[in-house]
Amino acid sequence: MTATFDGQVFVPDQPVDLPIGLRVRVRLIPSAEPTKQPLDLDEVLAGFPENPDAPPDRASQVDHYLYGTPKRP
Repeated sequence: MTATFDGQVFVPDQPVDLPIGLRVRVRLIPSAEPTKQPLDLDEVLAGFPENPDAPPDRASQVDHYLYGTPKRP
């Protein structure tokens, strides 16, 4: 079984079927596996092409495009 230390407790990487309050002995062996880094949203979005058909005012008129409300001035 593997676990990750979050700074206060060890969090198992998969579910553990043990009764609450059970004392266990844990042997710590650092893993040689690299830790996963969080995704960088800017990098993910850079992989998608810009939509040439997207209206230029889509952010300012989001309610119009999502819900069909009249465009604001």
